[in-house]
Amino acid sequence: MKKIIFGIIVLIFASCTEKKEAAFSLTGTTIGIENGTFLYLDYENEVFDSTKVENNSFTFTSVLPASPAKLWLHTKDFSTYRPFWAENKPMNFVAVDANFKNANITGSEIESLSQTLYQYTDSLPRQERIKKEMEFVKKHPNSIISAHILSVYATTWGREKTLELYEPFSLENKRTDYGQHIGRYIALNKEPKIGDQFVDFESENPMGEVKKLSELTGNIILLEFWASWCGPCRQENPNLVKTYQEFSPQGFEIFAVSLDENKESWIGAIEKDNLIWEHVSDLKGSSNEASLIYGINGIPDNFLLAEDGTIIGRNLRGEKLNEKLEELLN
Repeated sequence: MKKIIFGIIVLIFASCTEKKEAAFSLTGTTIGIENGTFLYLDYENEVFDSTKVENNSFTFTSVLPASPAKLWLHTKDFSTYRPFWAENKPMNFVAVDANFKNANITGSEIESLSQTLYQYTDSLPRQERIKKEMEFVKKHPNSIISAHILSVYATTWGREKTLELYEPFSLENKRTDYGQHIGRYIALNKEPKIGDQFVDFESENPMGEVKKLSELTGNIILLEFWASWCGPCRQENPNLVKTYQEFSPQGFEIFAVSLDENKESWIGAIEKDNLIWEHVSDLKGSSNEASLIYGINGIPDNFLLAEDGTIIGRNLRGEKLNEKLEELLN
């Protein structure tokens, strides 16, 4: 009996002395933001918490959707904003002016490492900055910052370089959302080039019907990558409508892949812009399967396919597309 009681006491003592994981908080001070201004925390483009500035200070005591997590702190109109890495720890934010860009954020080793990187690279020309980011990924294969950077640049750097940088990652880093995105890109990407045969895929149209690119072979096909939120895509759509109306009777088809995530926005853009060709999407945004297969790193983008499925052009639009179609069909 004494042994049982002693065992219970030991368990109680152990549970009482066990350290609980610290919760996330962000305590901030700033200058120049009006009292009563709301600040918001976003994770993956969705607001999950907000607070109010009082006497040049603010506090968040949020439950993080993930830890570590890449968050955005911003005003309602995004006139002032700052991305940062958050962990389940008390963190502090100190800004010397209303623009949060140069604020000092402490309490997270990941954020401190990120600040060290970007304080050095922000002033560099774009290509130099990208080069330094690649060097960072090589040097820090176990950092989630590296996984984030590589997930952003995978389609820019290409499958071979991405695989080279990805292989040394720790298992934990490969299991992050960023790591899984990179792994999926490596598995799917074929990087088809002009002169290659097209790579077939299937996806659902707005009615939920599965459509394959290969169903249109025998025609000249424009494989078009776009999205409802893409300004340049929407600006180009009236020209593409005219091109389709002129050349579709002669055997020209368009197979449009949307990188949207919101189905209503996608369908609304199709209807508003009078896009009367075949449309598909898996509504996975930048993780769209077809875009990973074809290595799309920016939209609008497209591939022009001959009747036999050979890729004969890329990123053709406006008059250049019309001239090519005149040559092929007339």
